[in-house]
Amino acid sequence: VEVCVYKIHVLLMHFNIFKKSGALWMCIVLNPHCKLEQKAGWLKQLKKWNSVDVCPWEDGNHGNELPNLTNALPQGANANQDSSNRRHRTVFTRAIEACNLHWQDSHLQHIISGDLYTNCCYHDNNENSLFDSHGWPLWHEHVPTACARVDALRSHGYPREALRLSIAIVNTLRRQQQKQLEMFQAQKKELLHKGVTSVTNLEGWVGHPLDPISTLFSSLMEACRVDDESFHGFSDFMENVGQCKSLEYQHLPAHKFLEEGESYLTLAVEVALIGLGQQRIMPDGLYAQEKVCRNEEQLISKLQEIELDDTLVKIFRKQTIFLLEAGPYSGLGEVIHRESVPMHTFAKYLFTSLLHHDAELAYKTALRAMRLLVLESTAHSGDMSRPHHIASVVPNRYPRWFTLSHIESQQCELASTMLTAAKGDVQRLETVLESIQKNIHSSSHIFKLAQDAFKIATLMDSLPDITLLKVSLELGLQVMRMTLSTLNWRRREMARWLVTCATEIGVYALDSIMQNWFTLFTPTEATSIVATTVMSNSTIVRLHLDCRQQEKLASSARTLALQCAMKDPQNCALSALTLCEKDHIAFETAYQIVLDAATTSMSYSQLFTIARYMEHRGYPMRAYKLATLAITHLNLSYNQDTHPAINDVLWACALSHSLGKNELAAIIPLVVKSVKCATVLSDILRRCTLTTPGMVGLHGRRNSGKLMSLDKAPLRQLLDATIGAYINTTHSRLTHISPRHYSEFIEFLSKARETFLMAHDGHIQFTQFTDNLKQIYKGKKKLMMLVRERFG
Repeated sequence: VEVCVYKIHVLLMHFNIFKKSGALWMCIVLNPHCKLEQKAGWLKQLKKWNSVDVCPWEDGNHGNELPNLTNALPQGANANQDSSNRRHRTVFTRAIEACNLHWQDSHLQHIISGDLYTNCCYHDNNENSLFDSHGWPLWHEHVPTACARVDALRSHGYPREALRLSIAIVNTLRRQQQKQLEMFQAQKKELLHKGVTSVTNLEGWVGHPLDPISTLFSSLMEACRVDDESFHGFSDFMENVGQCKSLEYQHLPAHKFLEEGESYLTLAVEVALIGLGQQRIMPDGLYAQEKVCRNEEQLISKLQEIELDDTLVKIFRKQTIFLLEAGPYSGLGEVIHRESVPMHTFAKYLFTSLLHHDAELAYKTALRAMRLLVLESTAHSGDMSRPHHIASVVPNRYPRWFTLSHIESQQCELASTMLTAAKGDVQRLETVLESIQKNIHSSSHIFKLAQDAFKIATLMDSLPDITLLKVSLELGLQVMRMTLSTLNWRRREMARWLVTCATEIGVYALDSIMQNWFTLFTPTEATSIVATTVMSNSTIVRLHLDCRQQEKLASSARTLALQCAMKDPQNCALSALTLCEKDHIAFETAYQIVLDAATTSMSYSQLFTIARYMEHRGYPMRAYKLATLAITHLNLSYNQDTHPAINDVLWACALSHSLGKNELAAIIPLVVKSVKCATVLSDILRRCTLTTPGMVGLHGRRNSGKLMSLDKAPLRQLLDATIGAYINTTHSRLTHISPRHYSEFIEFLSKARETFLMAHDGHIQFTQFTDNLKQIYKGKKKLMMLVRERFG
């Protein structure tokens, strides 16, 4: 035995599966025929391992294994006080405690020894009575511990004894259920009036380290598929069930301690439903919370392998009704604790199982399970009483729900399953929609449901379901309202999808979202996505609109565009102008909005963009007006010769030049004031001297006239400003010039000379300028030598 124990421990160490070792050691120390000296040796070894500093905790929260973060709610000042101060259990703690357990209890011995142990004359109806009303034996013990006994019996080759104890435990659980229901009914009025409770099971059976429900389920299911001879041997159902999908489980002849019509199979299914429906608190820690989700899914997966017949459907109906009526003792009760483990995954299984047998019950169950109280904004102090088998939870603890994203996705899956099933049923769809709007708090999940509903409603093999489409639209509208004031990278996708959905419903839906755009969209989204899509040819074709309907829809889109331009001219003015092109009054209104906003809230780049659009559309005077306003917002310093606005300035001057002398004369003072970059000014000056102003006028009409004189306004002002800019830039460059930039500087002076020479006395001015440089910067001998060589 010692060698066996050593090998087990080495295996556990090698594969790092400490988390399962607790249950394995429970099986070892609970061997019903183990000797005292063996148990003493194991206890000594377990205590030795338990005292090691790195011994893993049972809930997985050892040392720094978990980061100090949360996926769920803000942490209170004392949020972790209780969990950090209490003594954590290691993976060996339960096995150490189990060393104190024994099998000598006479009642226990009678239960596991035979099938004839009854007491029909027993009438004690208290909580811990040894027999039920039928006289069948009950076994009152901490449920996980009792189930660990079953596991130990099976592991050590006593499957019949394990089965007998399993039946006694399940009968005890069923009796406890009935007692709890009676207890709740007695206090139901008061509890429902409060609307909340702070009582819950602190230790859930599903996700428990000892996995009690799966143990009972396996023991009973094993009895459903083996004959009497093979049943004397040991067979691990838990290992084989995943590999033998084709196994057929039968309603074998009933055990003496079962109701009429019951079998091991019905009992296995019922105890699984009892465990899954238990109302229990969400445990602390990432590992423990993931285990709750994982074990629930594993147990449901095993149930799904069983084909439901009429007998099993009755069990489902019976247990589901109980779970709905059992108040805080059930995860599906009317009143549960705020931090109860949600029932979404379990309810989805119940819903799909019951839907074709009892649709009303299926929907009632799924709708009840949709809640996610931990995300509700208010948490009440609740009922602090301590009913039987239920412990009161420390109030006002902010939870750390690490698996919240998974839980919310399961909630979303449950809702999607109901939407799919409710297609064609107006009343049920409305009910499911109300539940989604009330209980789902994640915008991404609501958007997914909206998309799911749309896909289901528009399947290719049938006509669109208009009610489901409206549900889809309502969910889409809710998402847009939820995310309107928050940053969400999917907003544009959501907006485009919403327009698609509204288009599928009809023109009135599109008109409705445009009338109420300010509650759904930003001005930018409303103009660039909504109005633009509505006025596209594809939308008109899709809706089969006549001319009157087209104009009505276009009018709504133009009204929306103008409202958006008023609210956010910087980002919406251009879209508004584009959308209003075909309506003169609306276009004029949009243009006036731009002019009003130009002096206060619009940048030069926005104004230049709109000005170029105006010119492209054939409004050069309006483009000119906007260009002059844009230049007043601009400030180009001497060294910004690569500024992105340079092309816009050159374009604006070219536009002014093409319009005529008056327009050019008006814009040059603005340019001189805003642009201090010599190269840009010289470029403008050169272009203005090449052709006559207004030479290419409006409508392509050619104007005759002389070139403008550089000695007169407005070009004289531009020439002086350009020369001044070259002088200022030269001094600025020389202040911090290095030898490697000398040749570049000489080229710069060459360009400056070209500009100087455009003036009638330019040669004299440039000579005076260079002489001045030689005097001021005589210390830069090499550079001044290069200046003399080039310019004399």
